[in-house]
Amino acid sequence: MGQPLNSSATNPFLTVYDAGGGSLVRGAARRFADADGTGALNLKDMAFSADGSKVAVADASAGTRLLNTGDLSDAAEGYRALPAGAVASAVAFGGDGKYIARGASATGSTPDLLVQPADPADATAPLEFAFEGSLDGYRVAPRGLEWAADGSRLFAVTTNAAGSQYWLHIIQPPAVQYDTRFTGGLTHSPAQAAAGEPLAVRGKLEQDGPAPAEPLKVRATRTDANGTHDLGTFTVKDDGTFTVLDEPGLVGDATYRVSYLGDLTHRPAEDVTTTVSVGKAPTSIALTAPEEGSLSTGVEITGTFTAQGKALPERAVLKVTRTDRLGTGTLSSVTVAADGTFTINDLPRTRGDAGYTVSWPGDDLHGASSASATVYVRR
Repeated sequence: MGQPLNSSATNPFLTVYDAGGGSLVRGAARRFADADGTGALNLKDMAFSADGSKVAVADASAGTRLLNTGDLSDAAEGYRALPAGAVASAVAFGGDGKYIARGASATGSTPDLLVQPADPADATAPLEFAFEGSLDGYRVAPRGLEWAADGSRLFAVTTNAAGSQYWLHIIQPPAVQYDTRFTGGLTHSPAQAAAGEPLAVRGKLEQDGPAPAEPLKVRATRTDANGTHDLGTFTVKDDGTFTVLDEPGLVGDATYRVSYLGDLTHRPAEDVTTTVSVGKAPTSIALTAPEEGSLSTGVEITGTFTAQGKALPERAVLKVTRTDRLGTGTLSSVTVAADGTFTINDLPRTRGDAGYTVSWPGDDLHGASSASATVYVRR
């Protein structure tokens, strides 16, 4: 029997009863707070080992505690800590004594469920599950784990953050899980990634065993100068290939990490990464100029400015220079219209060839561009 932590029980108790006779006989009892009141039990779930010699406790404050049933003292060897950021919410031993399931509340790719050997001395890596989505739930519900009596299946109930929706997962133990692996590394296209432009990162995930009932899914993140960003999940095709779609938003190196966290019948795969150099998005200027102009009527040049990637925060302002036999001078700048067009009107100062150059210096996310045209000026 365990008492939940509450305002009336700031140092709740845990106790064991012998149910072997005709009536319950109370045995050992324990409280966990120290002299300063810290370390109190925050009970979410508890379970007896298959042989009854141990009690595992899901303590939201301390993780998974393993206690000796006789006196509720700490077992000589306990389980490793849950992953950083995971808060214990459930625990269950398999009926055959082989495995223990430890449930938790965690966010993102941090595992919410670990299935591992019941013997804490067994260093076999646990089978990990991260529930994060509208089809899976977001965390293991308190007391949300139970094994079939023969240990052949684990039943796991997950819930959303508000605790108002529930999902049931039926999981096979690690002994019948199949291996998965990423092969061939990751590639990307286009070869030169640009800020604000679509980028495809491709790879392949191989899996052993029979074809899954539902397509496998991989999860991807991008790490850049602004931190790590979750890109979501992407479906693996029948041939094992997958494509991660993204639009990197910063110039510089972007590291893509793809993970497969396992499912009901497949073990997780070791993550695969690639680093992509993201450059500035290209811009271009196109000019339409007459072959000839005159000193009296002037010269009119029209053009179009195009910027790929993210939209410019403001309309581009273009620099215009004119070069003739008297030298080079800067004319009035022109502002590009909303549709990308612009017009330059000039009264030349001398006869002969006049070269016009229109340029834009670029910004943090877009490259510079320029274009030139030559007009013969008559009297």
